Formats: sequence, C-alpha cells, structure tokens
Amino acid sequence: MKQHAHEVHNDGGEHTGHTDHAAHPTHTDYGGHTAHEEHAAHTDHTGHEQMFRQRFWVNLLLTVPVLLFSPMLQQWLGFGIPEFPGSRWIGPAFALAIFFYGGLPFLKMAGPELRNRRPGMMTLISLAISVAFVYSLFALFASPGSGFFWEMATLIDVMLLGHWIEMRSIRQASGALNELAKLMPDTAERLSPDGTTEVVAANTLQTGDLVLVRPGASVPADGVVEEGKSDVNQAMITGESRPVTKGPGDEVIAGTINGDGSLRVRVTATGDETALAGIMRLVEQAQQSKSHTQILADKAAGWLFYVALGVAAITTVAWVLAAGFNLNVLERVVTVLVIACPHALGLAVPLVVAISTSMGASNGILVRDRLALEAAREIDTVIFDKTGTLTEGAFGVVDMVTANGWSDERALALAAAVEGDSEHLIARSIRSKAEERGVTPPPVRDFEAIKGRGIRAVHAGRQVYVGGPRLLEMLDLPLPDALARFSEEAGRKGQSVIYLVDETQAVAAFALADVVRPESYQAVRRLQEMGVEVAMLTGDSRAVADAVAEELNIDIIFAEVLPEHKDHQVAELQAQGKQVAMVGDGVNDAPALTRADVGIAIGSGTDVAIESAGIILVQSNPLDVVKIFELSRATYKKMVQNLIWATGYNVVALPLAAGVLASVGILLSPAVGALLMSLSTVIVAVNAQLLRRMDLG
Repeated sequence: MKQHAHEVHNDGGEHTGHTDHAAHPTHTDYGGHTAHEEHAAHTDHTGHEQMFRQRFWVNLLLTVPVLLFSPMLQQWLGFGIPEFPGSRWIGPAFALAIFFYGGLPFLKMAGPELRNRRPGMMTLISLAISVAFVYSLFALFASPGSGFFWEMATLIDVMLLGHWIEMRSIRQASGALNELAKLMPDTAERLSPDGTTEVVAANTLQTGDLVLVRPGASVPADGVVEEGKSDVNQAMITGESRPVTKGPGDEVIAGTINGDGSLRVRVTATGDETALAGIMRLVEQAQQSKSHTQILADKAAGWLFYVALGVAAITTVAWVLAAGFNLNVLERVVTVLVIACPHALGLAVPLVVAISTSMGASNGILVRDRLALEAAREIDTVIFDKTGTLTEGAFGVVDMVTANGWSDERALALAAAVEGDSEHLIARSIRSKAEERGVTPPPVRDFEAIKGRGIRAVHAGRQVYVGGPRLLEMLDLPLPDALARFSEEAGRKGQSVIYLVDETQAVAAFALADVVRPESYQAVRRLQEMGVEVAMLTGDSRAVADAVAEELNIDIIFAEVLPEHKDHQVAELQAQGKQVAMVGDGVNDAPALTRADVGIAIGSGTDVAIESAGIILVQSNPLDVVKIFELSRATYKKMVQNLIWATGYNVVALPLAAGVLASVGILLSPAVGALLMSLSTVIVAVNAQLLRRMDLG
C-alpha cells in the first residue's frame, strides 16, 4: 500500500544535524614535544616507519652478542663461550645499548600520555621494557647465573618489529592522498591570445586562462572545454569505468587523463579550489575523524593500563604469599606488563578506517564524517529525491506507440528527421531516442515551425508534422484507438504526449517525461534485498510521482513537497522510529540532508565542499548508495573482529602471564609474551587488509 504525503507534517521532535568530529592527532617528536596535547590520548605515529625499521635492524645486530653470552641460553642450548676477563659484562653492556637506543622512542612517546594523565599504549610499552630492564639488572647481581638481559633485548626487538609493521601498514592504507596528489601534472601549456603556447607550472595557472590539453596528458585544472572533442578518463576521480566524451561546453576535472583528442580548456578553478583538492581534503578529514568504535578502542587502551597495574599487583601478592619473594615473582610481573601492551587494540580501528576511506574514494564515495559512514549500517529507510537522483532531471522519450502499418523504428526515424534542426527540448529528446535505437533519419526538406503547434516538413513528397494536442486541433484529426488509449494512460502518469502526423493521419505517439536512470532500478531492488526500505521525495504532482514510484517499485511516496518542507518528511519517518538516510543534490535538499541520520549528497563531481552531508557521491549514480551500505557494514564488521581479537587476546593471555596455570606447568616468559603480543598486532593488520578484497562493484 503506497503512502502519500502532500502537506507539512509534525517534525517529530528536535533533531540535531551532523557535526564535524575530526580528531586532532598529537604530533610527537622524540624530544617529547607535542602539539594539541589535550588530544594526546592516542599518539600519532605517522612518518615513524623509517625510524622503527632502522632501530630494529641495529638492535637485532646488538642482540646477537647478548644471546651468545647469556649463561641461561648457553645452558639450555648446550653450548659454551670461552671466558676471558670482562666477558660476563659483554651481554649486559650490549643490553644497555639496546635499552637506550631501541627503547628510548617508546619512553619519550609515553611522556605526553603521562603529562596529560591519559595513560595508553606508549605508557604500557615503556613500563614493560623498563621493568624488564630493572629486573635484568637485579638478576645480574642477585643471581649471576640467571642473566635475563637476553629476554629484555628480544622484547625490545619484537616491539620495534611490531611498530615497524604497523607503520608500514598505515602508510600503505593511507596512500590514497599520495595517489591523488600524483594525478596533478607539474606543468601546463597555456595559450596566448595570439595562439602561441607557453609551458608554465600548473600551480601558476589562473582562472580564465586557456590551456591546451594534448592527447594522453593530464588536465591541469578544472575548466570548461571551448574547443575540441575527446574521451577523458575520470575513473580516478569519479570511479566511472569508461572514459567520458567531452566536447565544447563540457566540464573537465583537474587530474583526469585526456584520450586521443586535443582539448582547449578555459580554466575555472585552480589549486585548492579544484575538485581534486576538495576530494583530498575530504579524504584527509575522514581519515582523521573518529568513529564510535575507535573512541571505544582509545578508552579501552587507557583502562587497560590500570588493569595491567592491578593484575601485576595481584600477581605480586599471590606469588609472594605462595612462594616467597624471588626472581620468579619479578618474571611474572614483567610478563603481565608485556602481555598487557595494547598495540593490537590501538591498530584495530585506525587501520580499518584508513583502508575503508581510501576504498570509498577510489569508488567515487567521499566520506566527510566517519560517524556518517558508521551510522549507514543501521539505516533501515532511504529517502531519494526524485529529480536528478532517481531520474535524469531532463525530458526524454519514455514510451511510444504506432498505428497499424508503422514500425517503431520507421516512426522514430521520421520524427527525428522532422525535428532535426530544432533545439527545442522535445526535439532533442526525440533525436536522442533515435540515436539510442540506432535508427537513421530519412531526408526531409522545407522545414516550417508552426507557432504554438509544432513543426512541419516534407518527406517523399508528403507533408509530415510533429506536435502536441494543439497540432491535432489545428489539423482537425481524430486519434486512432491505440493512440487514444496510449494518450489517456500517459496523461494519468503526468506525461506529455507528442504526435507524428503523416499527411492526414496520426501514425505515432511519443510519451515524454523525466527519464528514470537505468541504475535506479537496480539500486532500489538491491536496497530492498538488503532490508532497507526505499522512499521517494519530490515536488512534482502526485500523478508523476506515482508513475515513477510504480516503475521503480517504491512504496513510500512524498509528493508535491516544497523544498523548504523536505526535512519535515525526514522527521516524520524518524518519529516512527526509523533510521533515515536522505539522498539529494546538496543544494535545496540541505535541510533534509542535515536532518537525516545520514545525509548523502549526490552528483557533486566538481563541487565537493558540501557542509550538509556526511557522505558525498562524486557521480549522480544511485547505485553508489548501495556501495555505501555495503562498505559501512563490511567496515564495522572488520572493526568488531579486530577489537574482539585484540581484547580477547588480553583476556586469555593476562591470566596465563599471571601464572594461573602454573600448577600444570604453563608459564609465559616475557619474551614469549612479547612475541604473542606482536603476533596479535600482525593478525589485526592482516585482517584489516582483507577488507581490500571486497568488491564494491
């Protein structure tokens, strides 16, 4: 049963629009200086990959003599190193270098967390390696035969390796911005008024300049084609799989690749004002913004610090009461602190965020607010603005019928021939339909426009007319039954009807309306298969709205709605307990986009600075809305999987590190704990990368 709405309804209560939740990451150098320290709960590691890699390899070399001169390892593995004066200090000396060279970055990055009283990952890592180092020094003098420096050294090695892997993964996932930046050419060929060309730096172009874009070259700035015709590859910007034909009057986007033709383009935007620059800003903003899941992970990391200290204290008391104070007690405490390092927890969400954002950008989906993408998975109702979203926003032939003895191809070809010289909207629609069908217009002559009635021409010596109902009145012609029934049905749908007349007989009728996009059929069907209800919102008449809704199988219809009242329809559905996404053009739909739980601006290829929507689609393709929901659900699933693994690892490993199974011979050493922690990090990173296998096509 279709639901119609033709008046303003109660807004269902106050609803707050989306706000920008972009995070301000802390940038920390190794001297401990920070910016925005009030946001330092999670330290930004961007750019540290080179440092961690270098320190890992150096530390690995320094670890070799520590292992060789460890009495414990010599005893376990059954080998010996000849002793010489001072040989017992070789291992500790190299371990000291390892601690200060490999461990210093962790100690310094813990500074901001401690100063802001927000302990997190760096605090835990620093605590673990510091306790291990102190324990090793104590063991060296208390029990020389049980040297523990080799475990401290391998602990730091594993920590450095884990961070190196994390930094590399984040760099690879955040590569979307670098790839976008590479699209811009360094130079451009600017045309002078006298026709000569001058090679200039692309960043020196100004609005109004005329540039030459040769075959195979990148477009240096946003602009409008003034001369030439070519197919332009826009896949890297809009996600379109096929090159788009560009001719005079068409817009081109900076960074797209010209095909075989030569174009002369008048520059309309340069530098930070180009669509590409806007896309880069949105991608960067989305990668910095935090989702609810990421905020939860940050809080969990802080709480884990206190949990680790609590478990360590309980472990100390329990083991001292059970076996007295000895090196085993310190070993248990060290192992607990190593296991508690929440490295995998910190990586669980940010890496998925970076990957999903770059995936969205490469598919024409620009995520302005991470909260909007996360909320998309809970949407159960989508409202589409009709004109320009579900439809082309332009007149076209949607149906036709012919009299006996006439084929569709013959009638369409003749109508296109008669309308051949006209620039009227109806004429263009008929010619476009003829081109789509692949029919060739026959030769006609003696064109004559009949004011307010239509157009007349001569074909094969016969008078041929194309026009509307007033043309039939002028010619005093009756309609054949088939054409009359067709006209009556089209009228009920709010469609306009144009007739083809051959001498004194109406031989064909064409129904014209706002053409439904081919992608709309599949978009509505797939959303409904996903359990999402589809509604349509339009200012058009009820008849037109009903016709489009029936064609697309949409049940909820809001018709004859003024632009300033569109947000009331969103509120009406929200008042029914629905989670609503609004899909519109981002201009007159702004209030509705803001009111919706998720606002999606569509058709914004060259205007990406839309403040009213959380998600922006580069193309006017309703199928991309399906991609949003698929990406949102897959992203959230990966986040939850990673959080379960990271926290589940600690839930299982911490009791083992504390020694709850010591009675059955299961004890985790600090080195094994560090190895397991880093293995958890690698698994989380690999699981996040699996998101790239998802096909959003």
